[in-house]
Amino acid sequence: MILAWIGAVLIGLSLGLLGSGGSILTVPILVYLVGEPEKLAIAESLAIVGLISLAAALPYARKGLVDFRNVLWFGVPGMAGTYLGAFLSQFVSGALQLALFAFVMLLAARSMARPPRLEATPRAPRPYWKIALDGLGVGVLTGLVGVGGGFLIVPALVLLGGLPMHQAIGTSLVVIALKSAAGFYKYALLLPAQGYAMHWELIGLFSLLGFAGSLLGGRLALRVPQASLRRGFAGFLVAMGALILVRNLPDLL
Repeated sequence: MILAWIGAVLIGLSLGLLGSGGSILTVPILVYLVGEPEKLAIAESLAIVGLISLAAALPYARKGLVDFRNVLWFGVPGMAGTYLGAFLSQFVSGALQLALFAFVMLLAARSMARPPRLEATPRAPRPYWKIALDGLGVGVLTGLVGVGGGFLIVPALVLLGGLPMHQAIGTSLVVIALKSAAGFYKYALLLPAQGYAMHWELIGLFSLLGFAGSLLGGRLALRVPQASLRRGFAGFLVAMGALILVRNLPDLL
C-alpha cells in the first residue's frame, strides 16, 4: 500500500505539472498496486480525479480564469456523454475497457510528445454546437474508460474555443470535475448490481494525497522544463500502455 500511496501523490503531481494525466495514472495504480477490479478502478478513478480537479479549479475560479460559457457548451454535453459512456460500460468486459484505456494512453503519449501548436495563428471561433459535440465525444470516452480527458480538453478549448492557455486550464479542471461526477454517479448505480462496492476510504485517501501532490506539482512546474517533462511522461505512457495491452490480450482473445 505504500507504493499505492506514492502513486496517489504522483497522480496529483501530474495534474499540477502538466494540467492533465491524472486519470491516466489512477486506473493502473488502482488495478495493479491496490488490486481493484477493472470496472471498480475505473469508477473510483472518476471520483478521485474529479475531486482533485475540483479542488485545483478553485484558485483559477477566484482569479476569474474559468470561462463558464465554455463550461456550459463543453462541460454539460460532456456530462451527458460521460453518463452515456458509463451506461455503455455494462455491455463490455473489464479487459476490453482496460484495452481501450491503453489505446487512449498511447494517444495521450502522442499528445504529450508532440503537443498542438497552441500559439498558432488565431482562427475563427468554432460554432458552439460543434464545441458541444466535441464535449459529448470526450465525455463518452471519459465514462467508458475512466479518463478525464485533460490532454484533449485543454487543446480543444484553446484551438476550438479560442481561450487563452491559463483560462483553458482552469475551465478544463471544472469540466473534468463535472464529467467525472456524472460518470461516477452512473457507475454508483450500476456496480452494486454487478457485485461491486465502492471503497470510500480509498477514494478519500487518494483524493487527499493527490491534492497534496497537485500543490507540489504546481510549484515544480515553474522550475522544470515542460518540453523535457512531457517527452519523459510520454515515454512512460507508451511503456505502460503496451504493458496493459499485453496483460489483457489473453482475456480479449
